[in-house]
Amino acid sequence: MFFVTGTDTDSGKTLVSTALLTAFNRDVLRAGSSRLSLGVKPVASGCEITEKGLRNSDALKLMSASSLKLSYEQVNPISFEPAIAPHIAAKQQRVNLSPEAILAKLDRQAWAQADFCLIEGAGGWRLPLGEGRYLSELVQQLNLPVILVVGMKLGCLNHALLTQEAILADGLTVAGWVANCVDPNMSVFDENLASLKEMMVSPFLGCIPHLKQADAEHAANFMNIQPLLMK
Repeated sequence: MFFVTGTDTDSGKTLVSTALLTAFNRDVLRAGSSRLSLGVKPVASGCEITEKGLRNSDALKLMSASSLKLSYEQVNPISFEPAIAPHIAAKQQRVNLSPEAILAKLDRQAWAQADFCLIEGAGGWRLPLGEGRYLSELVQQLNLPVILVVGMKLGCLNHALLTQEAILADGLTVAGWVANCVDPNMSVFDENLASLKEMMVSPFLGCIPHLKQADAEHAANFMNIQPLLMK
């Protein structure tokens, strides 16, 4: 089980998570095994009102890429309609969003059925939950290795190194990192990627170029999940 975080909002956490799940599923299919994958998103804002309740597009993509089929509520137990910071939405609706409250809503028994499980965060590593608490505290309580998605754009070196530093300072390990090109016009892209490869302390899992069709099937072609399977 891994926690997926990003250097910022819109760094590509969902694209990378679904790509990793798809890559795992392909390996399972080639091997003819019955190992199961699962992607979950404990907290999501920016949800759509449907006949079945609130639905988040990222959570639905994770469900689609997972071979273990669970209910929506098991995948995304805490959801908010407005596309704003979750702790602000929670305060407006008087919802307890402490790490302990989130932990209580996680169906870890169902998740345990998966051989490869990714828990996608919201925002960046220090996502506020309100009252001085952060989502990173939940990851600490679960003691999960972290996959870092680096949104490749101007400033990404600083963002990546600071996020890596914070994860390590929290006593957790970085299982691997992925470069995701969010800015198609980023200057000296190759040089920035080379610098990251020198400075990051964890395995490089792949680089997703700026895709015209940014879907899991296509992005999975750029993923190397083997370092994760060795954990």
